[in-house]
Order: sequence, then C-alpha cells, then structure tokens
Amino acid sequence: MNILILGAAGFIGTNLTKKLASNKGDKITLVDKSINYFVNILKYKFSNVEIMESSLDENEDFSILEGQDIVYHLVSTNVPTTSNQHISQDIKANVLFSSNLFEACVKHGVKKVVFISSGGTVYGKEATCPLSENTPTNPISSYGVQKITIEKLLYLYSYMYGLDYRIIRLANPYGPYQRPNGVLGAVTTFTYKALKGEQIQVYGDGSVIRDFIYIDDAVRAILNIVNGDNKHRTFNLGCGYGTSIKDVLKSIEHALNLKLNILYTESRSVDVPINYLDISRYEKYYGKLNPISLEEGIKNTAEFMRREYL
Repeated sequence: MNILILGAAGFIGTNLTKKLASNKGDKITLVDKSINYFVNILKYKFSNVEIMESSLDENEDFSILEGQDIVYHLVSTNVPTTSNQHISQDIKANVLFSSNLFEACVKHGVKKVVFISSGGTVYGKEATCPLSENTPTNPISSYGVQKITIEKLLYLYSYMYGLDYRIIRLANPYGPYQRPNGVLGAVTTFTYKALKGEQIQVYGDGSVIRDFIYIDDAVRAILNIVNGDNKHRTFNLGCGYGTSIKDVLKSIEHALNLKLNILYTESRSVDVPINYLDISRYEKYYGKLNPISLEEGIKNTAEFMRREYL
C-alpha cells in the first residue's frame, strides 16, 4: 500500500511514521516544508520511507498524490492559543489548502483521506462532558473553527465524489518527539521543565481539565480507525476521562520524585475550562482502548527526554 503523510515531520507524524514503517510491505512518503525538519525520522534509516519537501500551501500542485492509496492530513499552520490573532490569514493557509487537497485527492484517485482534527477545540465551552461525536460544535478559537470547516469539506467531497475518509478528533496527545519547549503539550512541556529544574508557568489556578493520551496509545487507535470499516467516519480519541492541570503537576512530582517550581498567572480566554471526550464509539467497534496511566506516560516521556535532550 502507498501511504502519504502531509505535515509529517511533527510530533504526530514522527510517531505515526515509526509505526507504519514497521510494515515493510507499505511504501510511505513523508512531506513537509523542509527536509531539515525530518531530523528525528532520518536517524532511523527506514528502507520503505521516502522524504520529500513541498510548499504545503495554497500554491501546492499536489503531484505528490499520484499513486497514493491513503493520505494523512496533518498540516496546520497555527495553534489554538494564538489562532484568533490572524484569523483570515490562517483560514487561507489551512482551509483553502485543505479544499485544494481534497479536490486533488479525487482527481488522483486517492482511496482514503485521514484528517486529524481537534477534540480539544471543536466542541467549545458550553457542552457537557464527556463530549460525544454528536455534541454540537461551537468552538471559541479560530483553530477549532478551521478544524470543523475542514471536517465539513471532507464530508462534502465524500458526498459529491465518494471520497472515503476518517476524521479523528484527537484530545491532548503527549510523549516522545513532542517539542519540549513548544506552545502545545502541557504534559510534555511541564515534564521537560521539571527535569531541567525550571519554573513552570500555569495559566489560571490549575483547575482547567483536559483529556491527555500518550502518543503510542493514540497512534495505535488511529491505525485501528483508519484500517477499520463501519458506518462511522468521525471518531473521538482520548483517554475518555479528564485530568486537571493541578493533577498533572502532582503526577509529574510523583513520577519523577521532584519538587516543582510553579508560577500561576492570569487565565486565557481561549482556554475551555473543561474538556474530555466520550470514546465509547471507538470502543464499541475496536475494543477497550486501555491507555497507559498518566504517571506511566510521564515516566516514558522523561526517559526519552533524558536520552535525547538532557
């Protein structure tokens, strides 16, 4: 099978590639804006993985789609916390690009498109947790609006042209290869700062609740959804329960046996107070997820960081 991953050099793409490459019968093509982004993948020297550089913007000609069976769409130019600052620009970069991509997928005969959406932002702040796939979507960030719009476009191309797809509304993944000093990933960022003895900045009082899933569990479930076949095309993916930021910090202290230096600052308007997902649809068709505990995931992440960064 020929598999193409767009936006492949990031956190999810790197971990997804590691898993997919273990099946030597598949040919995997990775695409991102620069070959230099693939430093983590290149060290593995996978024999069935090809790496390409492309613009991944509205000017993309999508010749890279020729002969591909499955296309993973991981491209995103923004993050939830800052997406309301450049709304028009980000809509052009993400929504227009996605529409062009789906059009090209139809043209090139792609069998299936997999879009990683955002279970943490598409539902907004008014809904009651746990959030099912049928919960109304009222995002409070442009990031969430873009994800929902791309979902709807994918449905439209399926309706018009029969393009098969899967939408995965992913919660808050964390673990190896997530940027430890980035703007996404509270568990990863806090773990890294704890190991370095640096101050940890928390927005608000730590009561914000999120659904955190270790990346290995997320990738395993993504592949089950992609390779499975049932009447549903949209799936929530998380642990299925919420953990407050305060409890994340306690878990890091306990897992690493460290005392943390925490600074609580003003809360942010783009942060939904509580968000965790109902994953019963996934478990109905693919069995119990049985994710590892947060503490175990923190230990795994810290071990990786000590080996790679510290």
